[in-house]
Amino acid sequence: MKFERRGFTIVELLVVIAIIGVLVALLLPAIQAARESARKSSCRNNLHQVGVAMHNYESAFGRLPPGYKYAAGSQGNALGHSWTDMLLPFMELQSMYDAINFKKPIYDPVNAAVRQQHIDTLLCPTDDVSPTGFVEMGDERYAMACYVANFGTPDLDEDQEQRLGPTGRPWGPFYRNSKTKLADITDGTGKTLMVGERQNGPFRTAGSHDVHFEYETTWAGAVRDIGDNTDDHGHMVLFQTGHTPNHAASDDRDVSASHSGEALFLSCDGSVHSISEDIDETLYFALGTMNGGEIHPEL
Repeated sequence: MKFERRGFTIVELLVVIAIIGVLVALLLPAIQAARESARKSSCRNNLHQVGVAMHNYESAFGRLPPGYKYAAGSQGNALGHSWTDMLLPFMELQSMYDAINFKKPIYDPVNAAVRQQHIDTLLCPTDDVSPTGFVEMGDERYAMACYVANFGTPDLDEDQEQRLGPTGRPWGPFYRNSKTKLADITDGTGKTLMVGERQNGPFRTAGSHDVHFEYETTWAGAVRDIGDNTDDHGHMVLFQTGHTPNHAASDDRDVSASHSGEALFLSCDGSVHSISEDIDETLYFALGTMNGGEIHPEL
């Protein structure tokens, strides 16, 4: 009795492989899009939690936390503790708050252990640098973060004390030793940005900000520049509305998110919004001020 051998011919096998390759090529973008959607949802939730903490802090103390604390010292800012430090107890991170010595500068060795801890709630899942990265100042290390508070339209390097805006009041809600109340936001809390996101790693365009080449965002504080102690490095915890989100010329003072074509923001009313990188510049600048008197729709 003879048995016939059955099997694939080489041509059939190649056809099957080609079909599988096409299917994988079609499915991969969909899978990647689904994963990014999940990461973006997690980022939104992070910002929502920050918003809840901000409002609870304001209810407890009658004002929002300062952008960062400042006290003159021989090495520049003798404090530097950020708005995030103040929020820790309202984010169920009381133990981290208790580990910070607020009487010493954030760069003091006594605060080294806590400032090197990453905080999941302050990390955008799309950012693949910040979860394990550090901002380094000399031999000091600061755990990276992805969220920065709104300083407004002035230049963070030139206007660290937040000179008064056109209405005789500060431009944005957060700055050096700020004590902003939600009631101070006369443009409307739904029309004023509170917190935005910023990726870490190299600038989108190398050398777009003089000798600086990398975004340097941390949660622990604004750390005085070792080479120029008149510079608070407020951009480490704050952003200015200098360029629209994700702009090619953005630098370490701007918002530059890891999401393609957009950035997520927390508004002062506690709502979270996606803002396109193609937003009208005038509208974006208006969203950065809290009492500019501009007329524009809520987000």
